[in-house]
Amino acid sequence: MSCRRFRSVEVKSVHVTMASRKTAHPNRATADKYSVLLPTYNERENLPLIVWLLVKYFDESGNNYEIIVIDDGSPDGTLEVAEQLQKIYGEDKILLRPRATKLGLGTAYIHGMKHATGNFIIIMDADLSHHPKFIPEFIEKQKEGNYDLVSGTRYRGNGGVYGWDLRRKLISRGANFLTQVLLRPGSSDLTGSFRLYKKTVLENLVKRCVSKGYVFQMEMIVRARQLNYTVGEVPISFVDRVYGESKLGGNEIVSFVKGLLTLFATT
Repeated sequence: MSCRRFRSVEVKSVHVTMASRKTAHPNRATADKYSVLLPTYNERENLPLIVWLLVKYFDESGNNYEIIVIDDGSPDGTLEVAEQLQKIYGEDKILLRPRATKLGLGTAYIHGMKHATGNFIIIMDADLSHHPKFIPEFIEKQKEGNYDLVSGTRYRGNGGVYGWDLRRKLISRGANFLTQVLLRPGSSDLTGSFRLYKKTVLENLVKRCVSKGYVFQMEMIVRARQLNYTVGEVPISFVDRVYGESKLGGNEIVSFVKGLLTLFATT
């Protein structure tokens, strides 16, 4: 199936979902609201699908939500796609908070949180590697133990990684192993970026974190443990991106090792 034809199917699916949303969920919770932060860069192919899935699982679970798209000047037209999605789903559900250029993941979260109206924040990748079907499990887990944050783990229970070659698996496993040995954070997946936070907790952690890139997610867990925040885990299936290219390269690996050693020396 060609990309053009596939996008046509996406649009039809989106309109079907929109029609189904006209009837409010009878059990929709009003006390809590979940703000999903979606930093994007060249994700025009993936964004319609991830938004459709988010809307589907939030509507089915009856939880109140908003999706905040933080596009960092994507040259592929990601923002234009986001604008179309906003027209379909409504400005109350799709918030566009673009930036002119790539400024880093941590600053993207800070930027998104300034506009978030939920008391819980969900961070995830927009490339379909994180499936929204796990979000109701995150919410259930958080309520179960009143956790300050809930992290998706690829390395516990039924979690797993699919679509990676041996090199990527070794890098991820090695990074988590080194982190466990050096920092003993008490969590099984330090480099994952699919998490649910209490908004106040995320705001506090972001202020304290100094790392960038892939080390940022690891430092968030380490700092959370230092501050005695409670951390729950939910096993997830991680699937390599469907469209686009991975942003993990040699420079990111070197930066990760440097960041890990710096964090070890300062914590």
